[in-house]
Amino acid sequence: MSAAKRWKMANTRHSYRESTPSHHSAVSNSGGAGVCMMSNAWKDEQHPSFIHFISSFLSENSYRLNFVPVSPDFIFNCGGLSVAFIFVTNWDCNNMSPMFGRVQKLKGQFAHLYVVVTLPTKEQNDSFVCSYLKYGMELGRPVFVPVQDSEMGFEKIVKIAHARGVCKRQDALSKLKAEVQAVQAMDVFIRVLTSIPGIDKHDANADSWAGKIFGGSSVAGI
Repeated sequence: MSAAKRWKMANTRHSYRESTPSHHSAVSNSGGAGVCMMSNAWKDEQHPSFIHFISSFLSENSYRLNFVPVSPDFIFNCGGLSVAFIFVTNWDCNNMSPMFGRVQKLKGQFAHLYVVVTLPTKEQNDSFVCSYLKYGMELGRPVFVPVQDSEMGFEKIVKIAHARGVCKRQDALSKLKAEVQAVQAMDVFIRVLTSIPGIDKHDANADSWAGKIFGGSSVAGI
């Protein structure tokens, strides 16, 4: 059964559940806007109603959606960091080889790759576990995320991309803060030195750089 047919059947049993307000608030209020690139090939395999759900979910969370010919199913750019995803919405117990082949290929191309797999039945879950071991996947490289339905899977994708983007921004801000503090400390040091009679600003700079180069020695002590 195709992914589109499976999705259509699932969609007749229940309407799309609303994402939790806390999740929407966490993504929107913390500046989690970014760009989501969806594979044209992946899009063509899904039911239109699921694509509509994805588009609406991204819009509500201030993400821009682009349809592009990319190898992963999704690439998110958040905070200057690219995160790639393989999103399996229809686990075929009899044909797993192509999916694991894609994983092996893409994990060498993307530093941040995640594989989200929809496993609604025990049979599919057992098949996935056996296949994971059979194809010799290395734990955590990449990270596999099993979910019970496609909606949950996409929500997981957005949460992961958002979290990685936040970590990237925090790391950049920490480095910038450290550089600012270093510059401020240098300015204070120079002001102290130039207050000493006979030492001008040029001498103070030279003394400071000598301390950096010679491990704490000053110009006067060389």
